[in-house]
Amino acid sequence: MFKRVIIFDYQKKEIEPLVKRAGFEIVESLKDNPDFAITYGGDGTIMRAEFEYSQIPKLALRGSRIGKKCVPLPPQEALTKVKNGNYKIDEIMKLQVSFGDEALNALDSVLVHNADPRHAIRYHAFLNGKNIGDEIIGDGVVIATPFGSTGYYRSITDSYFEVGIGLAFNNSTEQADHIVLREDAEIEIKIIRGPAEVYADNQKDFINLQDGNSVVIRRSSQTAKLIHFS
Repeated sequence: MFKRVIIFDYQKKEIEPLVKRAGFEIVESLKDNPDFAITYGGDGTIMRAEFEYSQIPKLALRGSRIGKKCVPLPPQEALTKVKNGNYKIDEIMKLQVSFGDEALNALDSVLVHNADPRHAIRYHAFLNGKNIGDEIIGDGVVIATPFGSTGYYRSITDSYFEVGIGLAFNNSTEQADHIVLREDAEIEIKIIRGPAEVYADNQKDFINLQDGNSVVIRRSSQTAKLIHFS
């Protein structure tokens, strides 16, 4: 049963009294071996917490108007359920994007985007080693997990999915339909004319790509563990 918790949030002081009232011990570092982490905010807060505390389960409490992925319960009720052991943990697929020795993991999506918004990039997209079309000209691509399919991916495709990996072409000069791939798919994006930048979720670190560079996106060996209620 969970006893020790670490809180990830810029509004930490607002949620601390509720956490203490529920009977949890608040710790300040992963070195203190927390059983789980609490996020209090919106969906972006979940992604930032996953980057910082990928090792432990997370309870996502809504502290923002935008929190579709947060548990749909008032914070005190959710905390009481966790304290009483009335919860389940979902393991959520993540993606990994790699470039040489560099690698980033994403809960939501990987974005390959033109570094200069005034100029489109030219690139090839490969699926499991096979070119899936001619040279593509546009702002780039979004590769999403089911968790991320209701975000940027949906704004491009007007759709979402529950299983697999989604590939959406962002503002291409020619029609390029989005694709939902199997979870074991490997996607390679090769830049013909850049520069381009590669982002994982809302992390500060990113990968810079020049002409001729390629990145590979596949299912990560990591999973995110999110607490939910039946």
